[in-house]
Amino acid sequence: MSEALFQNAQRHHQAGDLAQAARLYTEVLRGHPMHLGALQMLGFLHFQRDEFAAAESFLARALAINPRDVDALYNRGCALQSLERHSEALKCFDAALGLEPGDPGALHGRGRALQGLGRTDEALACFERVIRLEPASIEALIDKAIALVALARVEEALVPLGAALRVDPRDGAALVNRANALIHLKRHAEALTDADAALALNPSHAEAWHNRASALTGLKRFPEALAAYDKALAIKPGNASTWNNRGNALIGLKRYEDALADFDRSLAMSPADIETRANRANALSHLKRYGEAIAECEAALRANPDHALSLNVAVHCRMHACDWRGYESFRRRAIGGLMAGRRTVSPFDAKGFVNSEEENLQAARLWVEAECPPMAPLYRGERYAHDKIRIAYISTDLRSHAVAYLIVGVFEHHDKSRFETTAISLGPDDRSETRARIVGAFDRFIDARDKSDGEVAALLRSLEIDIAIDLTGYTGDGRPRILAQRPAPVQVNYLGFPGTMGADFIDYVIADHIIVPESSEPCYSERVVRLPYSYQPNGRYASNGAAPTRAGAGLPENGFVFCSFNNNYKIAPAMFDIWMRLLREVPGSVLWLLEDNSYATANLAREAEVRGVAATRLVFAPRVSPADHLVRQTLADLFLDTLPYNAHTTASDALWMGLPLITCPGQSFQGRVAASLLTAAGMPELVVDTLVRYEQTALILARSPPILAAVKAKLAGNRGTCALFDIERTARHLEAAYTTMHERHARGLPPEAFAVPP
Repeated sequence: MSEALFQNAQRHHQAGDLAQAARLYTEVLRGHPMHLGALQMLGFLHFQRDEFAAAESFLARALAINPRDVDALYNRGCALQSLERHSEALKCFDAALGLEPGDPGALHGRGRALQGLGRTDEALACFERVIRLEPASIEALIDKAIALVALARVEEALVPLGAALRVDPRDGAALVNRANALIHLKRHAEALTDADAALALNPSHAEAWHNRASALTGLKRFPEALAAYDKALAIKPGNASTWNNRGNALIGLKRYEDALADFDRSLAMSPADIETRANRANALSHLKRYGEAIAECEAALRANPDHALSLNVAVHCRMHACDWRGYESFRRRAIGGLMAGRRTVSPFDAKGFVNSEEENLQAARLWVEAECPPMAPLYRGERYAHDKIRIAYISTDLRSHAVAYLIVGVFEHHDKSRFETTAISLGPDDRSETRARIVGAFDRFIDARDKSDGEVAALLRSLEIDIAIDLTGYTGDGRPRILAQRPAPVQVNYLGFPGTMGADFIDYVIADHIIVPESSEPCYSERVVRLPYSYQPNGRYASNGAAPTRAGAGLPENGFVFCSFNNNYKIAPAMFDIWMRLLREVPGSVLWLLEDNSYATANLAREAEVRGVAATRLVFAPRVSPADHLVRQTLADLFLDTLPYNAHTTASDALWMGLPLITCPGQSFQGRVAASLLTAAGMPELVVDTLVRYEQTALILARSPPILAAVKAKLAGNRGTCALFDIERTARHLEAAYTTMHERHARGLPPEAFAVPP
């Protein structure tokens, strides 16, 4: 009777009537509790219904009767694996393999258990054995790829995924996993294709929607990415990773408060996830809530002291908040991590606290290796036959911005009989006077902010641009992946980013003899082109700002006013020490600083008190319009430069307004700019070779009104004749550089360093 019931149950099971089969298996067990077949099949049936705890219980009972049953061992191992009881699952698979050493299913299960235990190398070996036994096993091929991704061998993972798709081009799991691997490799367009193919097979596949969204995020198509993440969450709302990635898409849209809410949802589901905590800190940093961001990073770093993103965000926030508590410790950790090959600091943030070209190069190389994977070049050696040299300037800052203020005059003075000029604008249109001047200066102005990197690169190639000049580099919302696709024969790094980009797709960097001496060239991936005076263009025009008064600015009527209008993140403790000594040595003097955020203001005030200077002797200047900022500088007596990151546009602003600036050159590009500007302005005596002389010179000028007056008179007299403010001459020098680059390429010669003659 029991055997007839059992066979009837099996018939219903095979027909897919799981409810009736379960009822009949249970009836068999009521009469014969030790019926091995019923225990095994009921365990398997519960597994089919994703009832893993019940499945494991029935299979354990079966194995108590016959511990050498390979099928029961395998199925119990799979149930335990689904319950994330990986160690117990591993014992089941090992027992099965002890009985049948070559069983592919048990080998595969063993690999998955090892993967769950974090023993990825051993898991990979298991998957490879399965593939040798069954070359067409799609599951094993996919799991091998997943293991390779976990081991950061992402490029290798594409091989088994490709093999799986050759077996079945419509396998959704293979498509989803290949999309994931391609996202890791920043090959977002290809990933999008695979995600869409997977969704065509199964429109309800949550992971495919997740991958589609991540690919769109990589393509900077953020609104579409949000919609795709919402689709994924509608199917699987409890996926912490999807909430985290959705938050990153919101950061891309600059919706930082909304991003915080998503990170909070993710952390509620996965409180120990360090990556999400670092992303939350990043959103707080964008909101200038630096104190909260630092606390978030420190929590992540307590869990993993080597977590690169957390250290990166912590460094950024501490610099911007002027939070120097433990400054040397976090500086050493960041640089140590950087030189060990971890992205512990961004190329731009590195400028604020490294004084070494080697460290700057390492920061840039690590960034470009991670963010700009090798791509097939769009330009492949074709010969153009243009009547004019076609140059394109690519920038996120063609608006009311420091870079635009400097270079707009070059755009206006380009020789249109020899050059055809194109602007590729990747930033917002602020409808400013500067934006209007820029638009009017170009033969072709293209607002490309809504285009993907690939679309912009293709556009440059279709326009047959001869020389593409990146004016942003790794600053702000820079997009180096455009030039990583090699859309132009000659590609140049200029002005926006002060240093090497560490990228083999950039041919030249435009500099001068001071900011990049020949001894520094080995630390530049580009060939160095030196302009004869300063690398920095300065197209100045009269300021129409409101006439200020010292009282209106909160300054003493008669006291000496030191100032430093650099962004707060450029202020380093060693420089602040000098400034506080100067305030102590010059009675009644004040230090006038730019007001950036409340954390920096409070921290600088506290640091002054620690050094024996009343906080009231620091005066903070609120941000005002560029015109008003230029004019108010006439109220100051002496500009004190920063190191290791000098004043750049801020320095030329001061010199244009007749405000003397004293600098001490550093050991890298960003620390030599003020020396370049002062030399081109005919004021080399304000460039000193040590910080001791920097302090001595500042003190002499503060105590000797006749000497300071003579310096100011000389600076004012030089303004109309010096090379620094001769924008037309700078434009001719740049054109000479572009011509040499173009001619070398036309003759089939590789890029090489050269100097433009005056």
